[in-house]
Amino acid sequence: MFKFLASSAILLISGISAVKDVPKDFAFGAGTSAFQIEGAWKDDGKGVSIWDTFLHNKNAKENGDIACDSYHKWKEDVANVKALGLEFYRFSIAWTRIMPNGTLNQINKKGIEYYMNLIKGLKDEGIEPMVTIYHWDMPEYIQQLGGFLNPQFVDYFADFARLLFQQFAPYVKYWFTFNEPSMVCVGGYELGSLAPGLQLHGEGVYQCSYVLLKAHARAYRIYEQEFKAKYNGQVGLVINFDWAEPVTKSAQDLEAQRRHIEFALGWWANPIFLGNWPPLMIDRIANRSKMEGFVKSRLPAFTSEEIKDINGTHDFFALNTYSVSQVKYEPEPAIGQPSYNSDKGVDLVLNDSYYYPQGLRTSVNYINKKYQPKAIMITENGKLTSDGLDDQDRINTIRDFINNLVDAKVKDNVNITAYSLWSLMDNFEWGSYEKKFGVIRVDFDSPNRTRTWKKSAKWYQNMIVTRKLDI
Repeated sequence: MFKFLASSAILLISGISAVKDVPKDFAFGAGTSAFQIEGAWKDDGKGVSIWDTFLHNKNAKENGDIACDSYHKWKEDVANVKALGLEFYRFSIAWTRIMPNGTLNQINKKGIEYYMNLIKGLKDEGIEPMVTIYHWDMPEYIQQLGGFLNPQFVDYFADFARLLFQQFAPYVKYWFTFNEPSMVCVGGYELGSLAPGLQLHGEGVYQCSYVLLKAHARAYRIYEQEFKAKYNGQVGLVINFDWAEPVTKSAQDLEAQRRHIEFALGWWANPIFLGNWPPLMIDRIANRSKMEGFVKSRLPAFTSEEIKDINGTHDFFALNTYSVSQVKYEPEPAIGQPSYNSDKGVDLVLNDSYYYPQGLRTSVNYINKKYQPKAIMITENGKLTSDGLDDQDRINTIRDFINNLVDAKVKDNVNITAYSLWSLMDNFEWGSYEKKFGVIRVDFDSPNRTRTWKKSAKWYQNMIVTRKLDI
């Protein structure tokens, strides 16, 4: 699927229309995650996850108990993946469906059977399965033991990853250890907006990142040492990062852009691709910690052995990206309650009227130059729209982003190998069914969770089949 074929992007102009050829070695797919689509939250021996607890404790009217009911409708989902012409399907495995309490003393054979059926169903249709090991749904029991604040999490996660490799490595060639670690740590341990809902300002967020990166490295090394020689698969971490342009070219706004990049992207990419945290993060957090009265920096220091172990744990660069924003200078935040945002110290300007898809091309060029990955995969990209089937706004946005990625690949020689649309279908967007990212509509008012193709699904299908992009 990812062979490097001789291809080019040719601009064909006829009248006012233009069509761009999409390289044949640019694979297209779509993604989902277990908690957002599967439902069946306590069926067939599944355990309780932190998202089950988080939502049930809030008595949330909307939750993941049924979601898209993909646990029971997976065959229909595979049929839609096939009909769309997707070359791969990215999904996650629910830890609690395989190991109900997150430990090896309970292994759920029905959970393993479910994912084996899904994986083999995809393979039978010629579709490459891409598996995310952790997409936010930690077992509640592991969270009660401390979650990402417990250094032993690394061992629990290693057991989970090894079990998945043992079961599915013969069929799965692409593995993602963690999805969007910034969201996990900032949302779950700093702001409390995401499960497990902790507000440990300025400290929990960095402890979370320290443990998470060590867990990623352990899983990568397990595959590298125990499975790679036989199955020759690839493993990486999925980083969420949206490029931001400086509001002006002033030295202050350019410095704000640098801080944004280092705190959002370098936070995760530097330890994995270069070794250690970004120097800017180390210095700023240490200085602010000292002024706040801490004896040592709130950012845990890696040992030399940890730096060595984490560095190089990548077979590709996986990027989730949705938009391009602007950033500008703000005065140094006052010393008070510590926080990730104060450590970062920039004003990220979120303006719905600002639309600059060319920033994605700039972003992948920056990543390619600084980190020199073997390949770059866009593992999530999409557009939030209304519930209608005529979603031309989604088509316009996706087309513009793909156009810039093709330019980065063909004109800039950035080795972009894959584009995964978010999402295959409307799903539970971490608190709400009102947010619609799918190219397939799901009727959440229907017990059957009826699926209906939107205009964007038909457009995506046509673009994949013809390898032509209207611009």
